Amino acid sequence: MAPKLPNELDPAKVAWMRHRAQEIFDHALGECSIPKAFSRCVKFDSGQLQVDKYGYDLRAFQSAVIVSIGKAGHSMANALSQVVAAEIGGIIACPNAPESPVKGFRYFYGGHPLPNQDSLRAGTAILELLQALPPQSLVLFLISGGASAIAEKPIGADLTLSDVIETNRALVLSGAPIAQINAIRKHLSAIKGGRMAKAAAPATQMSLLVSDVPDHAIDALASGPTMADSSTVADCYAISRQFNLVSKFPQRVRSIFENRQLSETPKPDDPAFANSRFITVSSNRNAVEAATIQARKLGFAVEVDNSCDDWDYARTGDYLLARLKGLRQTSSTACLISGGEVTVTVGNKSGVGGRNQQFALYCAEKISGEPITVLSAGTDGVDGNSPAAGAVVDGTTVARARRRGLDVASALCRFDAFPLLDTIGDATVIGPTGNNVRDLRILLAY
Repeated sequence: MAPKLPNELDPAKVAWMRHRAQEIFDHALGECSIPKAFSRCVKFDSGQLQVDKYGYDLRAFQSAVIVSIGKAGHSMANALSQVVAAEIGGIIACPNAPESPVKGFRYFYGGHPLPNQDSLRAGTAILELLQALPPQSLVLFLISGGASAIAEKPIGADLTLSDVIETNRALVLSGAPIAQINAIRKHLSAIKGGRMAKAAAPATQMSLLVSDVPDHAIDALASGPTMADSSTVADCYAISRQFNLVSKFPQRVRSIFENRQLSETPKPDDPAFANSRFITVSSNRNAVEAATIQARKLGFAVEVDNSCDDWDYARTGDYLLARLKGLRQTSSTACLISGGEVTVTVGNKSGVGGRNQQFALYCAEKISGEPITVLSAGTDGVDGNSPAAGAVVDGTTVARARRRGLDVASALCRFDAFPLLDTIGDATVIGPTGNNVRDLRILLAY
């Protein structure tokens, strides 16, 4: 006989909690949208461009171009074009072809999470554009997460697309935090780690950032193509040892590390940054704040805990669930919101899923039979190698999986969360959002 759902849980209450979790997430997505972010910080009037506290008279420049790269590459260029009533073209590197391309731009559709041939074409085209600019030019860099793979040019002429892909695969599957992954990416690239800014110098440069990295490591965003690099070659060698990466790299990259041939990236005292400015127009903080406001409107007692950013998914699950259960002692409807990302160390043979689904399914095991709901999803709408953004699970998830003959523990072991979650209706599929401000975890208890 198939197991019954936990009879102490009210199905109507479970459904209500699931809807509230999704409502909180959807509200946060809307509030940190690219158009809203640009309308808040970018103004234009009679040739005068105002970006936060910085002003630019477009008539004072010989030329002005836009380089927009990342998952929000199209969205950011489109939002800027809606605000700025001036003909400014350039290059957009994004993962998907838009329905309505922005006039005046060359598009490249780079791969993610692994680069493709268009990623390399984009990197070459960007360098050629920047190096040909007159000195009295304005460059508006629009940078969002995912650009590390979506736009690339290897630092060594002998490095192939296959080398870049295999190196990125080793980094993505290593379990290393994104800032450490990007430190290595920077030193193997001709455009990352401030090298794009160096190519544009001495032009005036303004970078508008939609951040998917921790606030304290903003130069890790897209591997910091326009920012002075805080990481060093010594860091790269240490990271490669810590995560046992060198043996996993392709031969040509392995040789660079074994022979210590990495070259240093531009640092803060480099003249390339003398006329550069940076503004974060949207980040995970905006998403967390919006989620918090909406949860309180729905009557939840809310606390925010981002301290587990970049922790292992299982450690994060144990920590946040313990915190939520503590909050439930003082409130009948508790909500814990956590921003940032968890890490997952994946073996060579993995299934279909991503960090959010792995985290959610792990939590589902821990909360089986309890009146708790957990949503974990990426603001970019994509989680790992699956079509889902993440998942929403509750105290009935494990029982519902068993009724379908599915084994939660086995799916977790195989890093194959999506097929199980999708089968029982717990996967959250929203499609690419054209945005990327990291992940949100929303835990509710009653």
